[in-house]
Amino acid sequence: MLRLTWVQPEDLIGHELRQAALDGREPSRIAARWRAAGGGEAPLRAGASPEPTSRYLRTLAEDLLDELADLPSRLADSEPTDLARIKASCPSWPAPPPSSRRGATEPTAPRPAPPPAAEPTALRPTPRPSATEPTASRPTPPPAAPPVSRYEAAWLGRAVGCLLGKPVEKLPLEAIRRLAAATGNRPLNTYFTARGVPPELLAAHPWNRRSASTSLAENIDGMPEDDDLNYPLLDLLLLQRHGRAFTTTDVARLWLDELPAGRTFTAERVAYRNLLLGIEPPYTARRRNPFREWIGALIRADVHGWTNPGDPGAAAEQAHRDATLTHTANGVYAAMFTAAVIAEAAVATAPDDVHACLHAGLTVIPPRSRLAQAVQHAVRLARLHEDFDTVVDELHALHAPAHHWVHAVPNTALIAAALTHANGDFTGSVCRAVSGGWDTDSNGATAGSVAALLAGSPAALPDRWTAPLKNRLATSVADFNGTGFDALARLTHDLTHQHTPREAPRP
Repeated sequence: MLRLTWVQPEDLIGHELRQAALDGREPSRIAARWRAAGGGEAPLRAGASPEPTSRYLRTLAEDLLDELADLPSRLADSEPTDLARIKASCPSWPAPPPSSRRGATEPTAPRPAPPPAAEPTALRPTPRPSATEPTASRPTPPPAAPPVSRYEAAWLGRAVGCLLGKPVEKLPLEAIRRLAAATGNRPLNTYFTARGVPPELLAAHPWNRRSASTSLAENIDGMPEDDDLNYPLLDLLLLQRHGRAFTTTDVARLWLDELPAGRTFTAERVAYRNLLLGIEPPYTARRRNPFREWIGALIRADVHGWTNPGDPGAAAEQAHRDATLTHTANGVYAAMFTAAVIAEAAVATAPDDVHACLHAGLTVIPPRSRLAQAVQHAVRLARLHEDFDTVVDELHALHAPAHHWVHAVPNTALIAAALTHANGDFTGSVCRAVSGGWDTDSNGATAGSVAALLAGSPAALPDRWTAPLKNRLATSVADFNGTGFDALARLTHDLTHQHTPREAPRP
């Protein structure tokens, strides 16, 4: 029996009811009608319920999804999706950097931290002081282009963090902790292994079934395929074909050309389905898409940050055009925040510059949004508690009751907390991000990308992390299968200064 995940109306309605409660709509009457008709809850961790439903319930689910979409939101004014309204709500939107030397390859002095956004003082992150922290009195030179080696570190860091999180994706927090502790790997410090784990513990908490054969320490042989790497590859193709002036429609066409539908999940799969139904962006993100504030757009943000070094505003704008194919509001903000953090990290001079990078990310998202407040709260927790488990426990207590484990708000908060608590250190960042649970491979990938950029070169990343990758990744995207991270770094470096397409779009 084929139960197609992430698109069947009877499985979407439970997620949409939860999403409506989060984004300021009042879904209780519609929820009562669904339950009175015999409708069930959303699948907890899978993308589809195990058994098909009746034709009546499926039709009812479709109707109720449309009714939910028409409900007014009390958060609409503070959480816009339109870029002009987002920028208008951001009082400290970053100005473009000096352009006279953009593309130079010589090193530059540290850039000053951006001015604080006009959010409430209690929510404003205070950058952690350090000997290398820039001051406002220094001149602002134009950002230098990161060397190829720095891009290679970023690609490797993204792969390492993703690979670390793959075996424990979907597992509850306590299971992750017990599996790590069983092999002396808690606090987490290296890849997970099944060797030495008691059989009864493995039976109670089996590894992610799709990843155990490729992602446990004893099984790693290069970087296996994962959507957290597929999307950055697609974004390289996007910039090759369309340059930085790409549109959301260009993203859609590229996906139809190069992305197998079976390699999409959650919001991306719904948007893909909508494209095939003839629905055009940005409505692809809205029609019967309860996942539009989940993490999918965030994992597509890295290339937009990498190719706009020192320009978090431009990185955020690129990420917005990509994200609005599939996401709205906080799902879009997560991508913009991440792209801006990465753009700033690309020109940072030391790992502890991570605090200024995170602050740059906050300048491109509405300060009254749920995402901005969650990130700021997470940063405060990370500064307050020496034990990261305490930080994680508090984040879970706050966010887990209301949010699905793939939602962008708790996951972005966890990434920010991990980077803050580790002070930008690579191993500390990826291990904290993964050990915090939720979407472990995506969180590890993003934390790894940021921290590896801050580390500055592949040589700065411990060999135990990078050697098993064998400079090779698997993918179903275009001709990238088997490509090395060094080759991807050279391509990313070249695209950083490209403004026009290298080739015409495919028909």
